[in-house]
Amino acid sequence: MTERPAIATLAELRASGHVQKALREEIRDNLLAALAAGENPWPGLHGFGRTVLPQLERALIAGHDVVLLGERGQGKTRLLRTLEGLLDEWTPVIAGAELGEHPYEPITAESRRRAAELGGDLPVAWRHRSERYAEKLATPDTSVADLIGDVDPIRVAEGRRLGDPETIHFGLIPRSHRGIVAINELPDLAERIQVSMLNVMEERDIQIRGYVLRLPLDVLVMASANPEDYTNRGRIITPLKDRFGAEIRTHYPLELTDEVAVIRQEAHLVAEIPDVLLEILARYTRALRESPAINQRSGVSARFAIAGAETVAAAALHRAVVRGETEPVARLVDLETAVDVLGGKIEFEAGEEGREEAILSHLLRTATADAARAHFRGIDLGPLVDALDGRTTIVTGEQVTAAEFLDGLPEAGEVYDEIAERFTADSDGRRASAVELALEGLYLARRIAKDSDGSETIYG
Repeated sequence: MTERPAIATLAELRASGHVQKALREEIRDNLLAALAAGENPWPGLHGFGRTVLPQLERALIAGHDVVLLGERGQGKTRLLRTLEGLLDEWTPVIAGAELGEHPYEPITAESRRRAAELGGDLPVAWRHRSERYAEKLATPDTSVADLIGDVDPIRVAEGRRLGDPETIHFGLIPRSHRGIVAINELPDLAERIQVSMLNVMEERDIQIRGYVLRLPLDVLVMASANPEDYTNRGRIITPLKDRFGAEIRTHYPLELTDEVAVIRQEAHLVAEIPDVLLEILARYTRALRESPAINQRSGVSARFAIAGAETVAAAALHRAVVRGETEPVARLVDLETAVDVLGGKIEFEAGEEGREEAILSHLLRTATADAARAHFRGIDLGPLVDALDGRTTIVTGEQVTAAEFLDGLPEAGEVYDEIAERFTADSDGRRASAVELALEGLYLARRIAKDSDGSETIYG
């Protein structure tokens, strides 16, 4: 963050040569400057580069209010919050003004009076871009006062006339003047609250209890909604839908690498998780999104895989603390702990009652088999299969340390080194994780057997 400018009065601001810009012009100029310089205006967003982001960029260049339509966990809120980066870092406001008006253009009665009385001595403050982004989660109990404003009884009690515009306490949207206001889950707003937004978005009027204030509000309204609520259930009044200049559909990551990047970026991991395990979680999530047994109208959020990764890491740390491992590293056996706790984050179709656990386990096996085939292609695992000659077994489990697992491996030539090299496994934890995946891949390919009692898993 750069330092706050030192300019403190209107006269100093004019002398500095400062030029006022409308909000949409400011966003447009900053966006085009970033694109021209080859910079990424959307840090931390994965999988939208060829679809959502070009549409959003065109909408912002056109100066449109935007609604993002997408199922849960598609990154709508994160995308809205990145818009803050398109604002100027610092912008001048009239010091003490309720609506953060530009010193060149006061819009409330009080600010105009102060500007007339003080002239060049009008005090100027500086507002950071982070203060110019406001967010509201739409809930059924949201009121007109919350979004637009209401008469303040305290100001009336102080002696002001009831018809005095200065008796009004402004809501979130007017207070976002010269900034961005984002409304999450727009369809949850009651219809009468939606009606109150119509003039704000089009005519820029504010109507409060019969008062009509002609305030030239400069606000960019962004919103998010579930497509089903927005388009099919009639939960959005038609005139409000018409006010949004652009409706943009979001989606889950289209590429596996983007899915893994989202998990790695968003998950708070307390232990190391090898990339291949995150890949299996990503494949698992994508398989759930394609399964007819899962209610796809509710979606399978990216938070499913994120929570899964955090659970896997927690299982690895738990084992390390209990068994005295110095470097906790997650292994395939820890993935099963995630399945046990993640079932409640998705909705199954009505006909699948009683089969939930079987469906989750089957899809996890499918994801694991796909990852094993992709990563072990070209490695001859025959010596490992031969080592399990019917009398020899390999034991692993949630509380089996990496060192114990590796010590229990039978002699199989150089195959373990080949497996480790494929994953750059340069520690006991990473090496054990790689070998365990190879064993599970062999089991899923029906080349070896497996028996599990919940606490221990035996390959043989």
